[in-house]
Amino acid sequence: MLSSWRKTREDQHVKERTAAVFADSMLSFSLTTAMYLVTFGIGASPFTNIEAARIFCCNSCIAIFFNYLYVLSFYGSSLVFTGYIENNYQHSIFCRKVPKPEVLQEKPAWYRFLLTAKFSEDTTDSEEANTYESHLLVWFLKRYYCDWITNTYVKPFVVLFYLVYISFALMGYLQVSEGSDLSNIVATATRTIEYTTAQQKYFSNYSPVIGFYIYESIEYWNTSVQEDVLEYTKGFVRISWFESYLNYLRKLNISTGLPKKNFTDMLRNSFLKAPQFAHFTEDIIFSKKYNNEVDVVASRMFLVAKTMETKREELYDLLETLRKLSLTSKVKFIVFNPSFVYMDRYASSVGAPLQNSCISALFLLFFSAFLVADSLINVWLTLTVASVEFGVIGFMTLWKVELDCISVLCLIYGINYTIDNCAPLLSTFVLGKEFTRTKWVKNALEVHGVAILQSYLCYIVGLIPLAAVPSNLTRTLFRCLFLIALVTFFHCFAILPVILTFLPPSKKKRKEKKNPENREEIECVEMVDMDSTRVVDQITTV
Repeated sequence: MLSSWRKTREDQHVKERTAAVFADSMLSFSLTTAMYLVTFGIGASPFTNIEAARIFCCNSCIAIFFNYLYVLSFYGSSLVFTGYIENNYQHSIFCRKVPKPEVLQEKPAWYRFLLTAKFSEDTTDSEEANTYESHLLVWFLKRYYCDWITNTYVKPFVVLFYLVYISFALMGYLQVSEGSDLSNIVATATRTIEYTTAQQKYFSNYSPVIGFYIYESIEYWNTSVQEDVLEYTKGFVRISWFESYLNYLRKLNISTGLPKKNFTDMLRNSFLKAPQFAHFTEDIIFSKKYNNEVDVVASRMFLVAKTMETKREELYDLLETLRKLSLTSKVKFIVFNPSFVYMDRYASSVGAPLQNSCISALFLLFFSAFLVADSLINVWLTLTVASVEFGVIGFMTLWKVELDCISVLCLIYGINYTIDNCAPLLSTFVLGKEFTRTKWVKNALEVHGVAILQSYLCYIVGLIPLAAVPSNLTRTLFRCLFLIALVTFFHCFAILPVILTFLPPSKKKRKEKKNPENREEIECVEMVDMDSTRVVDQITTV
């Protein structure tokens, strides 16, 4: 919008300038906003089974919606206010009327420094028309960069550099690892990092201890129920704590032959007296009913699994097996281990967001197919998004960033960011007619290059504070977003300008055929000398 405003003439009416700005930029801005809302809306939907991802996507949708309203209302009003200030020859910062040069020379030096500006009444039409072109970035792109990047001798080096980019991205892509480490989601300078480091260094080869929770009042005195509970734990228990516990229950039941009420009383008293079962004392919950009858409401035991904590596949298989048993068994129980939390995070944060990202990408491409004026724009957008995402995943791995919830969310965001920056360049190039591909590549860079460059610089400045946060989670966010911005910038200013110069669409086939009714009228006037013996000159007007 700011670039469009700079292209308008200052002598135009404010309404005409504002209308030109909104007509030039609001259509594309509305479409990209709709794409952002759709993509993050899918992430905020019930399709996402991670609460953190759902909250992030929901907040993003709200922020994007209010940003759209902000641009329509406050930012548009600011442009109108700026237009009236320019029409009244007022300074853009101090809002004071800019004095004429002869009056300004009589003022003090500090006053001249603060209020020095171009006096609009003294400027010519050609100077007003070239106000935008005189901008430093626009001048640099038109004068130097566009001619340099489309030079015949530069193109082979850009293609070679792109092949190197693909090679390193492939090398990193083949080494992608899933993030399930506790230290990646907590602050770096905490005791949690020290604990997880010591755990992985000294005790990672030992089997994890699993909490076995029975959360219903079962017939503990029933031998068949005891056998059922023991049967569920045979597949993964290493140390027979639980079997000793059940044998003790059997002894109580066999030796006494007591009914339920007396059995629970004996069970409670035995736990308090037996030192070998002292660790079970706080793990059985008793409750009294209205008739003073004591009942066992729930119980908890700790079991040692037959797997290693370092083998993620075994832990994940164990988790899935125990969950299936908890759903199909006669006894209702829950199993828990801190490692299961990160197995859950791995299983859901990689599978579900990747699935949602694929759904989002397909929906965006399907959605854009009905919005773009040419199908080639959609084809080029698809190839560009695939190239950017592939490179980000590869370099993300080389930068020691694992594929976890945060990195996958950044990959989903990278789809929108790439489309938002590359779509204007591709649209201007594909829809251009006549001339050559090189001419339209230069034109696309001149029209949209400054806006992309300025937004990229602002984006990087906003990311810099994230690098100083002492948290691996925030550091992962910074690295992923920085790679997305860097790779997209590389495609916008290097890869696409070179690739488009020798790949379709061809501009020669897009020349409009001249209709026979709109023929050009040519008038020839011959000038001869005085004796009419020879033609001195011939003037042709069209």
